[in-house]
Amino acid sequence: MVAIQDLRRPAVFALQALAVAACYYAAGRLGLLRRLVVEDAVVTPIWPPMGVAVACLLLFGLRAWPGIALGALLVVMSITSLQPAVIGTLFGNTAAPVCAYYLLCKVGFRADLARLRDGVALVFLGALTATLVSATAGAGLLVFTGKLATQSFWLVWSAWWAGDAMGVLIVTPVLLVLYGARRQPLTPRWKEAVGLSLVACVLVPFATHTAVSLLFLVYPLLIWAALRFRLAGSMLCALFASVMATIAATDQVGPFAGMTRIQVMIKLQAFNGAMALTALLLSAVIIEQLNTRRSVEQACQELVEVLEHLTAGETPPSRSPVEADDRP
Repeated sequence: MVAIQDLRRPAVFALQALAVAACYYAAGRLGLLRRLVVEDAVVTPIWPPMGVAVACLLLFGLRAWPGIALGALLVVMSITSLQPAVIGTLFGNTAAPVCAYYLLCKVGFRADLARLRDGVALVFLGALTATLVSATAGAGLLVFTGKLATQSFWLVWSAWWAGDAMGVLIVTPVLLVLYGARRQPLTPRWKEAVGLSLVACVLVPFATHTAVSLLFLVYPLLIWAALRFRLAGSMLCALFASVMATIAATDQVGPFAGMTRIQVMIKLQAFNGAMALTALLLSAVIIEQLNTRRSVEQACQELVEVLEHLTAGETPPSRSPVEADDRP
């Protein structure tokens, strides 16, 4: 029996690494469908594999990193050959999510994103701080190998960093929500959910493709989704809006028409970043307030029961240590 278990562990580890690599590769191919050229360097407005990598590390632990490295290698080999500059990309795309994982673990991050501090940590540590590693490694090695002019470093670096950060901001919360939703019952508000989906399918493409700048129309939709469907609703709406905005930006239509590539990148990243921040932090605040309200209601109910027993001259039932620990 011991020998069988010893054989199973490497097999499970290998299967998990292959699954992570497959998810990373699929996300990478999707991200490469929409690219922008900044100073002769190809960048993506949103790099979904970075969000996939951070989510896998948060859900499965540090043992997921070989799968991330393998997935990054497969993505790179699908578009170019192995070169010195590619090694920097592989290192950065593997080290950045690992750094995000360590930073989030240091602050006690919880994957359910039920607290405001978890949302803030994911934004400032997971997205904005850890992705500095991948952007610096990738753009720096391009300059070092002569494939990028030195004066173009900061522009390419900022575009690279923004794309990786958007991947964490938008993709990671969606994956964490979907992973946790498998244990949750279906929402009783399914009719409202269908209505919200229909409104989103009409409003978001119109706002992102019309010649008039109407991107602000997406924000009331995010607020509606956050108030009624919490993190799942708001982040799925944000993901859909981000995809539609990225399509419009790379095609240079709608509010992105007539702009230079750099202007398109700045406007798109500003929209995606503000939208993701709104959806993530607003949902976290709402969930935290609801949890606090439930705790107060439970404490009040217990106090009422104690007073009823005291009024009747009975000894109030004592709570067991296990029940006391279950109080949120």
